[in-house]
Amino acid sequence: MLRDDINTGLKEAVKAQDKRRMSTLRLINAAIKDRDIEARGLGRDALTDEELLGLLQKMIKQRQESFEIYEKAGRADLATQEREEIAIISSYLPKQMSEDEVRSVCASVIQEMDAHGLKDMGKCMAALKERYAGKMDFAKASAAVKGILAR
Repeated sequence: MLRDDINTGLKEAVKAQDKRRMSTLRLINAAIKDRDIEARGLGRDALTDEELLGLLQKMIKQRQESFEIYEKAGRADLATQEREEIAIISSYLPKQMSEDEVRSVCASVIQEMDAHGLKDMGKCMAALKERYAGKMDFAKASAAVKGILAR
């Protein structure tokens, strides 16, 4: 489903001659193809939509890091390019949870897992990643889980 949305977006970008969108969607397709080849080499099927969401989040994180570096270096042109790519990639992700929603979900998963200390953080994070892939920032979720478990 997500692959089809990306390919449809690429076709529309080609028709509209939107060079930034075209190049960004081609980068996404290349990354997907690389991961599919890697998965086949390990004897697995092509990436699921959840795995694709994780890949898109990773691409956004890479661009955010580059954006910050370009900003510090005074390269506004490259920073703008990264910001535009982040916006394009983000358009294929589901709506992200707010910080309050993340904290609430983390608290319920911790209670459900009967977690009682930082030693249980791994299983809580695994459950969150399984259920909310692409819907939350796991760096924020990790901080929330750690904060709750440290009490």
